[in-house]
Amino acid sequence: MKKSAGLLMYRLVDGEPQVLLAHPGGPFWRAKDDGAWTLPKGEYELPEEPLDAARREFTEETGGEASPPFLPLGEVVQKSGKRIQAWAFAGEFDPTQLRCNMFEMEWPPRSGRRQSYPEIDRVEWFTLVDARRKMIAAQIPLLERLEAAIRARGSPLNASAEAPV
Repeated sequence: MKKSAGLLMYRLVDGEPQVLLAHPGGPFWRAKDDGAWTLPKGEYELPEEPLDAARREFTEETGGEASPPFLPLGEVVQKSGKRIQAWAFAGEFDPTQLRCNMFEMEWPPRSGRRQSYPEIDRVEWFTLVDARRKMIAAQIPLLERLEAAIRARGSPLNASAEAPV
């Protein structure tokens, strides 16, 4: 069973949470929008720690850096059976600064032609309402857990940088 780990960056704008979501690159995802976005994430294998993998993947897929504290959001399971362990962290990122790894695949299928595509072709900030529409359905509980943590704590971006949400 494949395991992934990822980070959900968030910020508050006029007191309302926004999350940074990533749109998968490549021809399969090109025309997909609602229900296609994800948190930046990637596969890992032991002995790599899931949080270390999540931080590595965030940097590889966005070009940005993730800073603690990290709020555990638990795990979700996608339809494929892939398990995703996730954390949230407060931060800022300019979507125009996206720098992402590339992957290669045969396209069109059975053509013998290999082409390179970015793992993530764009990132955008979304309100939680919009993120629920954009995000892959199995990952929506991560948004709900983040929202519950923000409500329980109050305004996490105004809190001490040392204190987790």
